[in-house]
Amino acid sequence: MTTMTRDVESTVGPLLLAFELGQRWWKLGFTTGVGQRPRTRRVTAGAMDVVLTEIARAKARFRLSGDAPVISCDEAGRDGFWLHRFLLPHGVTNHVVDSSSIEVNRRARRSKTDQLDLSGLLTWLARFHAGDRRCWRVVRVPSVPDEDARQLHRPREVLQGDRTRLINRLKATLATLGLRLGGTRAFLTRVAAAALPDGRPVPGGAYQRLARDWALLPAVEQQLAEVDLERAALRVDPTTRTGQAVERLHRLRAVGPAGAWVLATEIFGWREIRNGRQLGALVGLVPAVYQSGETSRDRGITRAGNQHVRRLMVQLAWGWLRWQPTSALSQWDARRFATGGARLRRIGIVALARKLLVAFWHDVDHGVVPEGAVLKAPV
Repeated sequence: MTTMTRDVESTVGPLLLAFELGQRWWKLGFTTGVGQRPRTRRVTAGAMDVVLTEIARAKARFRLSGDAPVISCDEAGRDGFWLHRFLLPHGVTNHVVDSSSIEVNRRARRSKTDQLDLSGLLTWLARFHAGDRRCWRVVRVPSVPDEDARQLHRPREVLQGDRTRLINRLKATLATLGLRLGGTRAFLTRVAAAALPDGRPVPGGAYQRLARDWALLPAVEQQLAEVDLERAALRVDPTTRTGQAVERLHRLRAVGPAGAWVLATEIFGWREIRNGRQLGALVGLVPAVYQSGETSRDRGITRAGNQHVRRLMVQLAWGWLRWQPTSALSQWDARRFATGGARLRRIGIVALARKLLVAFWHDVDHGVVPEGAVLKAPV
């Protein structure tokens, strides 16, 4: 009787599938509900024909019909969203999960294996399917054009970082030799002619290191210039949501074309924002408060979000204070933080960045210009 009851129960409900993705191997976990021992399989990474075969075998194993719905989940990470886009046409309802939002055991040292992660994902997927929306946060998957639109400014950030690292390495090497050579004209010639503080010439090993780093710098700067030309050639399409966001943001003083494109392609062009706190959490600009009984501590911002927008908003906040001094947000910052020291100003600029981002959202989505903001003169 017990076996027959379990067989009947196993035919009810969808097949739940969790992916644990790795570079060489994927682990698949199948179940039909909480409390059931999962069926686990290991497949070669990216072998989608094998994945579809394992889904069919799992349906047969759990006595489900061939057309039974399949609900799956995977963590957002290195593999991006291609797996999600592959599964949807094959009748699989997939959820891409923010890994930082998944509930974890609060013990200081907890066991972590792929098997435990897979079992945990299946449990949370069953809870999510049953209606529990607090166990994790599902990532909104962008369309292919929306995702591709971000591939112009993100490489520029990488190239800027590479350029800064090369320059800092050159300066650091010179500093270890006691040299200060300003400017960049005829750099290697000046290094070869320079003398150390004790009168000796620059050692051969240090010179070769400087020469190698110096040879990389022109290539990085050339790529950076090419990216800037490509971005300058972009044309706003006012019929698209991204184009409308770029137009509205660019008309504000302190917001240049680069910042407008980043905000539009990363957030305002395709995301559905419900409130200001959700927007702040999206870029990691909300406070991480710790409260327990009589203890209450502010642990700063979460920094768990879109780092591209977070960095940009801090830069725009400094620019906003300079180019929009009469706006309500600049006046608020002056009252709260302008009279403090450097540390208080840094804290204040993060708070201003969060408020400014919400103000941009109100402008783009609801047509409400930030209070007191000055618009650019029409060209």
